[in-house]
Amino acid sequence: MQENTQELINYLSGFVSDRRKQRLHDVLEERMRHMTVVLEDVYQAHNASAVLRSCDCFGVQDVHFIENRNNFKISEDVSMGSTQWLSIYKYREKENNTKKCLQDLKSKGYRIVATTPHKDDCTISELDVSKPFALVFGTEIDGITQDVFEVADEFVKIPMYGFTESFNISVSAALCMYELTTRIRKQNIPYQLSEKEKEEIYLEWLKASISKPDLIIKDYYSKK
Repeated sequence: MQENTQELINYLSGFVSDRRKQRLHDVLEERMRHMTVVLEDVYQAHNASAVLRSCDCFGVQDVHFIENRNNFKISEDVSMGSTQWLSIYKYREKENNTKKCLQDLKSKGYRIVATTPHKDDCTISELDVSKPFALVFGTEIDGITQDVFEVADEFVKIPMYGFTESFNISVSAALCMYELTTRIRKQNIPYQLSEKEKEEIYLEWLKASISKPDLIIKDYYSKK
C-alpha cells in the first residue's frame, strides 16, 4: 500500500511545479498532531472558519468538530482556503457526540484540556505541553458543556484584566495556539509527524494543488 502511495505521489508530482512542491515539503515539516483542536457546537460560521485559518497558520493539522446541536459551515471568505490543508473530523452520528469525540482522543493518548475562564487550574503559559493534548473550545455564548467538564483532564484559561468575561472564540483559539505551539517548538519536543503521516498528507496536498485531480488519478490507474 505504501509503495502504491509513493508511486501515485511520484505521478502527481509531475503536475506540480518544483517551487510548489518545495513549499508543501517546508510546511509539512512544521505540521503537528502533538496538539489538536476541538470545537464543540460552534454555530457562527465566521468564528469556526477563523479558527481553521489559525490552525493552518500555526501548523496544527487536525481539527475536530462536535455537532450535537449545530452543524459546522465554512465561510470561505474567512477561512481563506485553509480547509484543504487540514484534516477535519466531524462528530454528528451519536446521541452524545461530545463524549464520543473526547473518548476517541483519549484512546489515542491525548490529554483533554478544556478552555474556560471559570476554573483556576492554570493559564496557557503554565500548561504542560510535553505530552500530546487536545484543546477544547465551547460555544460563543455558553462555553464548554457539562460533558466536557466531566471528561476533561485539565482546564486552562487566558489571563484577562478587563470587565468583559471572555474573548471571542476565534481570538481565544488564536491566542492559545500561538502561545502553545511556540512553546512546543522551543522546548525541542518531538512534535513532527511520522514519515507515514507526512506521506499521506503530502498526497492530499498534491491533489489540492492540481486542477481536476480525480480525472488525473483515474487516468493514472487506467494505465497500470
